[in-house]
This record gives sequence, C-alpha cells and structure tokens, in this order.
Amino acid sequence: MNRFIRSAAALALAALTVTTASAELKGGDKAPLFTTRAALAGKEFGFNLQAALAKGPVVLYFYPKAFTQGCTLEANAFAEAMPQFKAAGATVIGMSADDIETLGRFSREHCRDAFPVGVATAQIGKAYDVTGPSGLTRRTSYVIARDGRIVAVHSNADYRGHVATTLAAVRALKR
Repeated sequence: MNRFIRSAAALALAALTVTTASAELKGGDKAPLFTTRAALAGKEFGFNLQAALAKGPVVLYFYPKAFTQGCTLEANAFAEAMPQFKAAGATVIGMSADDIETLGRFSREHCRDAFPVGVATAQIGKAYDVTGPSGLTRRTSYVIARDGRIVAVHSNADYRGHVATTLAAVRALKR
C-alpha cells in the first residue's frame, strides 16, 4: 500500500510538471518565419514577419483572447507605448487565435489603431510554443532582432510587465 501511495504521488507530480512547464522559445533561437492575416485600424492585410524584420526589430506578443480584461489592458498599454517603440525602430504586433473579424474590431477599439493584431494560426502557435491546452495562446512576448534572432522572452499570465520588458529589450538593441 505504501508503495502504491508513493507511485501515485510520483505520477501526480510528473503530471503537474508536464502541465505547468513552459517550453517557449529561448533567447538566441531563430524566430520561426510566418505570414498571417492581420488587422490595423480595422483594415485587414497580410503580415509577413520576414518583411517586418527587414525594417527593424519586431515585438511579437501573444495574448489569449481579444476583448477580455487582461488582453484589453495589455493592448491599451502597448498602444500608449507605441511612440517609444517607433522611436526605437520597432514594429509591434499582437497575436491571438481569434478570427480576423474579431481582430479587426479589437484593433480599432482597444489597440487604438496604433499597431496591428494578427491571427495566431495553429501552426504559428505551435512554432512559438504558445498554444495552451484550451487552444488559446499563452501570454508570451518575444523581441526579435533584425537578423531573426530572439533577444528577449517574457512569458507571464499577468499582462503587466510585457510592455516594459519588451521596450527595454528593443532599446538595448540600439546601443
């Protein structure tokens, strides 16, 4: 019986470790290139990461779901910081598994027409290892240098800190 309890406890611990472990990409990794549908100021367009990187660093921030409290507050925070990101030469794009119609509304109402939001397809979510068990994307921000190398990763369910962390990483690239 004692052995059974120890085995059950070990299995429970292993299951907990597997479900809570995060294996997002790390600094120094090459960012997977992708194209997707995106919206800016309510207008749909094609977003290509490689083309964006040709202009400068990219802040790629994944969020779970448009129009939820934390995601709305995060979008507002990125919108307010866009002059600083632009001054540092960075492109910002938010990504979620929402459909393009929802993202079009979200880009106008909460991103304040300041930056685009794109569709995180299942392939993109898998490539960046941000898809949670429910199919929603986990709140993870990546800063990608012009050469396609990831220079910073901030993964935290709390939206606060993503803007400050990514802005600091973008500014560090200019030094």
